[in-house]
Amino acid sequence: MNLQEIKQKLLTYNTPRRTVQILSFLLFSAIIFNLGVLPLLFPVLWTWGLKTNTVGDSLTAIQFMFTGWNSIVLFPWLALASFLITGVLIGRSLCGWICPFGFVQDLTGYIRRKQTDMSPRTHETLIWAKYFILAITLAISVIFSVTRLMQLSTGYETTLGVFSRAPFSALSPSETLFSALPRIVQSIRFTSWGDFTSDLLYAISGLSPLFWVQFAIMVIVLVFAFYIPRSWCRYFCPHGAFMAVMNRFSFIGLRREPVKCEKGGCRECVEVCPTRVPILDLPWEKFSHPECIYFMKCADACEHGAIRPTYP
Repeated sequence: MNLQEIKQKLLTYNTPRRTVQILSFLLFSAIIFNLGVLPLLFPVLWTWGLKTNTVGDSLTAIQFMFTGWNSIVLFPWLALASFLITGVLIGRSLCGWICPFGFVQDLTGYIRRKQTDMSPRTHETLIWAKYFILAITLAISVIFSVTRLMQLSTGYETTLGVFSRAPFSALSPSETLFSALPRIVQSIRFTSWGDFTSDLLYAISGLSPLFWVQFAIMVIVLVFAFYIPRSWCRYFCPHGAFMAVMNRFSFIGLRREPVKCEKGGCRECVEVCPTRVPILDLPWEKFSHPECIYFMKCADACEHGAIRPTYP
């Protein structure tokens, strides 16, 4: 690769996006900065289980507040506001640029460079799965909130167990990857290989059946992402479902220049889109498709520079 090709690679949207993803991941975990807990909420998939957490994800906050934050039921004004304000201002761009679990999915793409894809019919069907997951999560949380306010929550809580407080987060692959597994690793001492092995076996033996269900879900999700780019974001993420609705009303969008776009003989923008947005079937002036996460691969792939972001 010569100097000109290197410059062309760097002068793309992908370079700042990768930089923002890495810095965001470090900020979320605060492993390096050690910032402590900050009162920040973002509509992205993360965890509340890390001691070094700086921020929390909005959907988990909604579940906790509806089901009783410190045994007090609260309406999640701040968490809902984070969805609404972010959605209006920048749409689903957090999914493509900020989300830590999205970053992990992107890393799987480097392991398997040539990923496959779903058939159009299967894709259109699976898209609705994330809305179903969001609806079930909110329904369980709201029902539990009502029963708690009516002082009838004991039976409900006994029946659902951990799922009564956080029905989605209890099985979230992000909670397993970023919280449960690090806690297990932190509990293991590494003074010698013998101690490491015995501590590891002891830690594994004490794990609950629920953890193994969580672990299986995480593995399935990551394997799926290994073959299908951003499969979790496309089909199963309830954050993505909420933000997809808001994406329709977002100030940010993409624009195609009709003079530059070779719609009849080029489909590069459609082929590289990780969420299969039908770019060539959308309006020229501005489009904010529900599934667009502003990866900007379409703009980088267009040889004529026909696609660019527009705001508002």
